[in-house]
Amino acid sequence: NVGWRIDYQICNSNFKRQALKTSIYKDERFSDHAPLIMTYD
Repeated sequence: NVGWRIDYQICNSNFKRQALKTSIYKDERFSDHAPLIMTYD
């Protein structure tokens, strides 16, 4: 991964329980960011 900045999401503890999957998008490079992908229930 050549992204210098991993993007992030902030949530409270109740919402955290609904997170099913997290990953960093690495297929393409858009800028110096590495987009974070979150899947919620």
